[in-house]
Amino acid sequence: MHTAHIVVTLLAALMAGLSGVVLLLRVQWIVKGLTDYGVPRSWWTLLGLAKAAGAVGLVVGLFVPVIGVLAGTGLVLYFLGAAVTVARARWYSHIPFPLIYAAPVVGALVLGHAA
Repeated sequence: MHTAHIVVTLLAALMAGLSGVVLLLRVQWIVKGLTDYGVPRSWWTLLGLAKAAGAVGLVVGLFVPVIGVLAGTGLVLYFLGAAVTVARARWYSHIPFPLIYAAPVVGALVLGHAA
């Protein structure tokens, strides 16, 4: 179970971290989505930093579990909030995307609890 926890946690951190970097770099496809969903431009840097910090927290959590739990919880809430934002913008076909990012985080939390 320990190996699975490490692999899933690193996958979750990689996905969240890349998502944060893409946002911080203002890659066109993410900028278009945020604009379409009505997310204020003034929030973009903080949202990108939140995802990047969550990714770092997941990795640190492999050594300091409480940090991993806090980071994982924050990321799950972040991605659920993203799904709500997408739904409020009526882009229903896009709702699965933030949930795909949340799934490995949930997996990491569950496997960490079981370890």
